[in-house]
Amino acid sequence: METFWITAMAVLWGGGGGLLIPRAAYRLSVPPDEQWRTACPGGHPLAGVASGWLGRARCTDGDSYGPSAPLVAAVSAVVCAVLAAATGARPELVVWLSLAPVGVLLAAVDVASHRLPDVLTLPLAAAALVLLGVTALLSGAGGNWTSALLSSLILGVCYFVLFLISKGFGFGDVKLAFVLGAVLGWYGWVIVLVGTFAGYLLGALYGIGLMLLGRADRMSSIPFGPFLLAGTLVGVLLGSHVP
Repeated sequence: METFWITAMAVLWGGGGGLLIPRAAYRLSVPPDEQWRTACPGGHPLAGVASGWLGRARCTDGDSYGPSAPLVAAVSAVVCAVLAAATGARPELVVWLSLAPVGVLLAAVDVASHRLPDVLTLPLAAAALVLLGVTALLSGAGGNWTSALLSSLILGVCYFVLFLISKGFGFGDVKLAFVLGAVLGWYGWVIVLVGTFAGYLLGALYGIGLMLLGRADRMSSIPFGPFLLAGTLVGVLLGSHVP
């Protein structure tokens, strides 16, 4: 019964947070050399913290913009629900639920613009390490902060090497790696390997599927961030069940 209520609250958290994502995703989904959008498609200015970033992605004339709010909210709710169901009442669940909506936002931006903004990835990496550091001090925590820190650094370095030698690897993925390494490393090195492999596998399957459908070739670029995030979710779900 406890797990049921925890999961129900996680669904509400994820769904509510997901409804706030489309406006931020719209503002951040621009090419790397452009500034964040400051107006809706109708030309109405988006200013201030609350009015500029939070709230429905809808013009004053009623037209919606950005990614579909119901779809994004549903994805965020499902992600939070499965995290809650797998993790249970352990302290790190608060960390996972705090990071999950931002991860969904990152995925939405990457899909729309093939970009992972520094304003999200770098603070998220710092937040993950700080929150996990606090969590490690609490009774019942199911992971290790030292391995989370080391994994964050090592995975970031490894992705940087891949960035240097691979044309299909973006620098945003390198910065995202610090977040993913911290999250996966919390549950140990085996989970780091599993979660990283799962992300690459999902991305490869997606690319192969596009090629089979004639919608891409071997030189086509795909947004890799969502698959790295999905692989990390797989790792967390597995790690939460490993004693």
